[in-house]
Amino acid sequence: MKPLYNPLFVKFIVYFNENQDFFECHEVLEEYWKDSPNRTKEHPLVGYILLATAMYHWRRGNTIGAGRSLKKAITRLEKVSQEHPGFSEGINIESLVKNSTCAYQQIEMERPFSSFPIEITSSEIQSLISQIKPTIDLLPYGSNDVIHKHMLRDRSDILIEQQKRKQRRI
Repeated sequence: MKPLYNPLFVKFIVYFNENQDFFECHEVLEEYWKDSPNRTKEHPLVGYILLATAMYHWRRGNTIGAGRSLKKAITRLEKVSQEHPGFSEGINIESLVKNSTCAYQQIEMERPFSSFPIEITSSEIQSLISQIKPTIDLLPYGSNDVIHKHMLRDRSDILIEQQKRKQRRI
């Protein structure tokens, strides 16, 4: 299977383009990345993860975090088509880098949040999107549930894991 035809990447595209649920974009790609062999911070999926992180921060007004994440995302995304062409096949990576660079400049000028879509160039990915989209319960575009997702989610599992780590250190 081509890397961008993975159902988790397709979900990433749906969340990014349909309702801009950037937090969920990060979650599904992190899951894909964690399942990948040779998982390092240089892996091509990290550029997309950082892009979603940056967009999430920017929309919430954290321009410092957004700028840092987006700068790293651009650096990684610029390398994707040259070093890992399978991770750009089916999307317009040049347009994505250009739009990300424009967004970075907007952040640096402290302009308000504005988004852009990831341009799909593959009819196969379009077909996969059409198949997966009805199975995803998308939150309303622009809702507080989307914009402030990390603040509103159930974090009990994370807190339990943090407590376990603290106890191991004692």
